[in-house]
Amino acid sequence: MSRSERPSKPSGGSVRRAYDAWHERYGVDAQSEAPWHRLVKQHLDTPRDTRARRVLEIGSGRGGFACWLAGHEDKPAMLVAGDFARTAVHKGRAFTHAQGVTGIRWVIGDIQTVPHPDDTFDTIVSCETIEHVPDPWRALRELARVLRPGGRLYLTTPNYLGTMGLYRMYLRLTGRRFTEEGQPINHPVVLPRTVVWVRRAGLQVLTVDAVGHYLPFPGRPPIEISTLNRPRWLMRWLGLHSLVVAVKPPATTQTRPRTAARRW
Repeated sequence: MSRSERPSKPSGGSVRRAYDAWHERYGVDAQSEAPWHRLVKQHLDTPRDTRARRVLEIGSGRGGFACWLAGHEDKPAMLVAGDFARTAVHKGRAFTHAQGVTGIRWVIGDIQTVPHPDDTFDTIVSCETIEHVPDPWRALRELARVLRPGGRLYLTTPNYLGTMGLYRMYLRLTGRRFTEEGQPINHPVVLPRTVVWVRRAGLQVLTVDAVGHYLPFPGRPPIEISTLNRPRWLMRWLGLHSLVVAVKPPATTQTRPRTAARRW
């Protein structure tokens, strides 16, 4: 990672202001049809993980996917949608009011310090978030902590093991900075490392999947080559849009301190 890519910890709200400004430029993904949302929808075990469940979407952005969950026939009993950016949360809340969607608790919060007790949620969804925070490993530990035994995590991240990773290296070698459309923190995560992080957090990996193979060109959007999504068992390790589904094993006989944190 080059010096220009190394994120600094939030100081004086500078990172939050940057993400507020970033979200200000974009509308709500009303159909939640981004590649990562489609991956989660393909693998989400409904009604097991949603119907009458306690669900957290952390890094909910402007709220399109949370609205999809709230409107699902197997909708959660409790749905918390949280994001670090105030602008994103305000846009999500306004969108639900305009659409008449109910049942979502919108909150502003940090994935690195989730203010809920241990074992709170039955299902956690985190799309394209941990790569944009100062400490991804800390964020994953928090998600594992607040997930109840038997509960599932649906985690998506970019996977820079393929051509887009090579493009990042090219930019670095030519003295230019890579950003995901201007976001201030962009860790160069790769799918095998994400899987290791999830396991180290104490979760059991159930599914690994990824799609999206692109030819990048300077000054223009990358061209997707959809035929490279097959064979999936091999090409998933090179796809840009990756998903890890993991379950929290049952609690052991060993006791561990429980965290009684202030709720959002």
